[in-house]
Amino acid sequence: MLLLPLTAIFWGLSAFRRWLFSNGFKASTRIPVPVIVVGNISVGGNGKTPLVVYLANRLKQEGYHPGVLSRGYGGKRKNYPFSVEVNSSADSVGDEPILMKQHINCPLVVDPVRARGAKALVSKHNCNVIICDDGLQHYALQRDIEIAVVDGQRRTGNNMLMPAGPLREGVWRLDTVDFVVLNSGTVKNNEYSMSLESGRLVNIKQKNLSRSIADLKGPIVAAAGIGNPQRFFDFLALKQVSMKQCLAFDDHYRFEEKDLPKECVVMTEKDAVKCVDFAHEDWWYLPVRAKLPQQFDSELLVKLKAVATAKNGEKK
Repeated sequence: MLLLPLTAIFWGLSAFRRWLFSNGFKASTRIPVPVIVVGNISVGGNGKTPLVVYLANRLKQEGYHPGVLSRGYGGKRKNYPFSVEVNSSADSVGDEPILMKQHINCPLVVDPVRARGAKALVSKHNCNVIICDDGLQHYALQRDIEIAVVDGQRRTGNNMLMPAGPLREGVWRLDTVDFVVLNSGTVKNNEYSMSLESGRLVNIKQKNLSRSIADLKGPIVAAAGIGNPQRFFDFLALKQVSMKQCLAFDDHYRFEEKDLPKECVVMTEKDAVKCVDFAHEDWWYLPVRAKLPQQFDSELLVKLKAVATAKNGEKK
């Protein structure tokens, strides 16, 4: 209740900002190829990154040449736009771009000015569709398809805007997007269910080593520096992993060797990319991949084709 006055101020400022963009008082850049924005209306990790990877690979299968755009949160670069390579460092470009690059075979550019990064994907990499990781509230970049990811456990919390609640925009915003994807949980209305399927554990120090989760002997230490660490711990518990300790860190936390014990540790792949340089021999990460229903794929591809056709017509 004490935070409600600040929430009122936040609501006023965000509403005014949207009004400025919608009425042309603030510039919004239009890109000549389809732009798909994958975001959320609440703070914290909701599962956007696995969905971006899924989309990039799926569109590539359909013959598109997609490019992924990321803000590069946590990166320390000073020159943008920057094309991420597999050997780029998490300190330089952020943890999520490194994670995504390891699973997609398409251009990935980081740039806090998303319109500039989108232009680079088109001009330098000849991408014919852009997938923007996050940026649902970044109205300076016009978008053709909006996908909102909702955490099936937390959903929209108390339905209040920050700081009294977890929301960046009101629940009404979900009614304006093209697709609402629910990360686990029971779907409602027109939501599409996304599940995360785990693979074999991969050794952080020696990536050619892998093992089954069932092969873990004795209680392990679980560690997660993501938006919702408890989701990872619950996932391990569901896989019947015995955990003697669960270490939760802030999202995008910059790990140091002293943060984790030298015994068997299991973490997320997003955390692992920041621990490669000092990983111990018994540190592992659990890769996951998104799975979505065929109906989602079909409807997305139909809408994307229509957008692409319209934009090609504009060029002529």
